[in-house]
Amino acid sequence: MSRLVKKSPALCTDLPLESSDILNKLHVMGQLLRSCFGPSGRLKQIHNNIGGQVVTTSTSSVLLPAIYSSTAFLNLILASIRSHISRFSDCGLFAAILCVTLIEQVKQSGLRGNEAIRINRHLLGLCTNYLHQEECGCKVKLDFCSSQNLITLAGSIVRSKPGSLLTEYEALHISKMAVQAFLLTVPSNNTGVVTLGMAVIVSIEGLPVRESAVFPGLLVDIPDGFEDSEVRNNSSNPLRVLLFSTSLAGDLSEIGDGPIEVHYGGDMDSQILDHLLEIGKQALKDDVKLCVCQKVIHPVLQQYLRSHGIIVVERVGINLMQPLAQLTGAQPVATLHCTIPLRAYGKVGNVNSRHFGSKTMLHLYPAEESVICTAVLCHRNETMLNELKVAYQKTEHVLRLTLREPFALLGGGCTETHLAAYIRYQCDATGSTSVLGCSQTEYLLGVEAFCNSLESVAAALQHDSGDSLIDLTCAHHWTLPKDVIQEDMEASVSRCGCGLMESRRKKWCHLKTKYPVFSPASLSKDITVHACVLDSFTAKLNALQVAIETVNVILDIRYIIQDIK
Repeated sequence: MSRLVKKSPALCTDLPLESSDILNKLHVMGQLLRSCFGPSGRLKQIHNNIGGQVVTTSTSSVLLPAIYSSTAFLNLILASIRSHISRFSDCGLFAAILCVTLIEQVKQSGLRGNEAIRINRHLLGLCTNYLHQEECGCKVKLDFCSSQNLITLAGSIVRSKPGSLLTEYEALHISKMAVQAFLLTVPSNNTGVVTLGMAVIVSIEGLPVRESAVFPGLLVDIPDGFEDSEVRNNSSNPLRVLLFSTSLAGDLSEIGDGPIEVHYGGDMDSQILDHLLEIGKQALKDDVKLCVCQKVIHPVLQQYLRSHGIIVVERVGINLMQPLAQLTGAQPVATLHCTIPLRAYGKVGNVNSRHFGSKTMLHLYPAEESVICTAVLCHRNETMLNELKVAYQKTEHVLRLTLREPFALLGGGCTETHLAAYIRYQCDATGSTSVLGCSQTEYLLGVEAFCNSLESVAAALQHDSGDSLIDLTCAHHWTLPKDVIQEDMEASVSRCGCGLMESRRKKWCHLKTKYPVFSPASLSKDITVHACVLDSFTAKLNALQVAIETVNVILDIRYIIQDIK
């Protein structure tokens, strides 16, 4: 009998933000997150202390799930940011850095928690209202008649993942690929409810990035020893497709529910194989040219089908079943106990084989307009390929978000500095102390903490000892290279962080220093805006809301109660 051990009492921490240990851990986490931020962010190697795979990344969707803290306080912040990433894919590091920085700024300001919460909520409302206004000076409307801004938005996401180690040409190539795949998944003539298609990703290690490409239709793996002659189709007519989601291996456990008639003295395996061959005969009779199975096909059945000119593909896996059904229009057959109805058959326009290095894949072309395509991603080694795949998936998701809200925000830190200048100007022009129930001094301290936090996010993009500045006209973010004095900046720096503003006849001030309050100029409505760096409007707006709301929850925590094992 095992001994009963008395359970330790739970540990209760009063006023966690007064704990120097928690604040130190919060500061370290902030440094870790800032060091990963932006196109020149530093990579991190993550390895569990009990073993497992070593992960090299600077991407929030990979980095944050791998971080675990023994402090429940920090895990609350991480869980909040992970939830944002799972829904919007992008701006995870922005939200995390802003959240940690604002907590530290509030602590340094000496504001009481309830006052800071009310001020933060008010300032968040000012930001969101401004970002939704048509005259917002840091928002760009996306024109779907031109792909330029879409490629810029895609490129900003791809370049922000330095673990992919892409050259400028390679980053542009992947960006154009992502936009091409996105446009292929949007139906062109649909008057009812629009159903988006799918871009299936195939990753191939060892080939250069320039070999990456987008193909309409689907690419599926084919077994070794497959002959190219098997997939030659000289007919211009569509090919009939039969799709199975059940196993055709002949195993009794895989046949599914239903009666099985076994003759007395007969061999069950032989009778099941005879039944499989009857299915093959029906497929041959119905003029099937392509048979695809999610699981395994019995070798005898495979040989029978191939000997009669039917292309056989097995083990495609569950992930490809939905795009296969959507591409071909076939209904996957899930049982072997009934005759296959004609409505279950689908069709493809054509098939051929494609070679990527030593890998051969079967290309299924759509018989008519389809919203299914395949993106083949190539890179030189596994680590860079994994990072490229994550960057591509994020880009694809962000492009889809533009269908909901066809806008983008200026990147390169310009949105953050512009919002900070706008908040300072609004709060200087209109006081809200009576509504918020705080003094003017407390209100200004809260505004300064909020704006300093936004500016700190912009400054976190700089990792090479340069200085971050703000211009006093449009409030864009500028980077002063190391060893260059501000007087020589006009000759050394041509454009701001987002690439929209030129440095001619500008006045600058260093970020996080006192500068005159001014109303930042809006974008001209008479010209088409083509910034060099853009951020997702939907993802960044939600990230801003998540960061501030998480800060308010943290500031409102009085006790942390932890169970001790």
